[in-house]
Amino acid sequence: MTTSDEAASRVAALLRKSWCWPLVAIVVLLGINVLNDPDYLRISVNAQNGNLFGNLIDILRASAPIIMIAVGMALVVATRGIDLSVGSIMVVSGAVAMEFLKDIDSAQSIGAASAAVAIALVVSTLIGVINGLLITALGLQPFISTLIMMLAGRGIAKVITSGQNTNAQNEPFQWLTNGYVLGLPVVFIIALAIVGVIAFVVRRSALGLMIEAIGVNPKASRMAGIRPIGILMAVYMLSGLLAGIAGIFAVGSVMTVDVSRTGYQMELDAILAVVIGGTSLAGGKFYIGGAVMGSILIATLDKTIVFLGIPASATPAFKAVVIIALCLVQSRRVGSLFGRRRRRISPPSPTPHLVTEKEGVSA
Repeated sequence: MTTSDEAASRVAALLRKSWCWPLVAIVVLLGINVLNDPDYLRISVNAQNGNLFGNLIDILRASAPIIMIAVGMALVVATRGIDLSVGSIMVVSGAVAMEFLKDIDSAQSIGAASAAVAIALVVSTLIGVINGLLITALGLQPFISTLIMMLAGRGIAKVITSGQNTNAQNEPFQWLTNGYVLGLPVVFIIALAIVGVIAFVVRRSALGLMIEAIGVNPKASRMAGIRPIGILMAVYMLSGLLAGIAGIFAVGSVMTVDVSRTGYQMELDAILAVVIGGTSLAGGKFYIGGAVMGSILIATLDKTIVFLGIPASATPAFKAVVIIALCLVQSRRVGSLFGRRRRRISPPSPTPHLVTEKEGVSA
């Protein structure tokens, strides 16, 4: 194999990576923003505290909640399931935390912030448990059971907050979203740390293989000794927990929960991030790294829409065009069509002339 062939094979292998095309799309979007404003990628340093700020930092901060729910969604989708309740779990988590901090009224207490986080995560995990029970014990379809919790979740949040937007004051809690560590947003560092732990557990143990086995064939996995009920319960519990963390991230920046807007349509962003990252909705496989890159792409796309001044009425259409284009590029069928076209265009390679025995004798 020649050097050019080796390079082509390496490029082809790189393009098959789940995180490659989302990364390419992020670079393209950033390039569009740079053409509109050459200083778009400039990162400045705050002279007082040394923290970094700029558009890239804002994108990383905005991607943290999407990363949380997308990673949970990737594991759920790998089992041939879906979790439509993650946006509602976010608002319930934020409502519980804000109501607790409002009643405590302790703006400087680390203990109050820790208690608010703990209670919010317990509630969100319980909602995940309910999703798992509806699917495993009652035999409901994941789409139906999580759709029920999606509708019920916002109602629960309105009951908790009496239908009003609730705000509170607590600096340690707000630091989780607005704080910095080594100049970087702490919310993004926390998100990456959680993703790292989850990736280590599912890839360094049999858990990831069991999740994928259930998605490939639940009956065969049961015959192989895998207990689908326990795995499904764990997956939906984890999805609820991660959505609760995303809810804390969402309300922590402004210390206000908006029962109508917090987590609104975030389940769609999570599904898009998972699909863009290479995970098939048919189940049987998941890519955590692809889900992370898809989440960053969604955050970059949202910031690009605002930066370019695209009207709110045209925002969904613009977002849809970008995502459809990316999905088409990743499609195997489209790739095979282009490969077939290249084979037709390229001239046939010359075949070496073989000297037959008769030709050799005559020569």
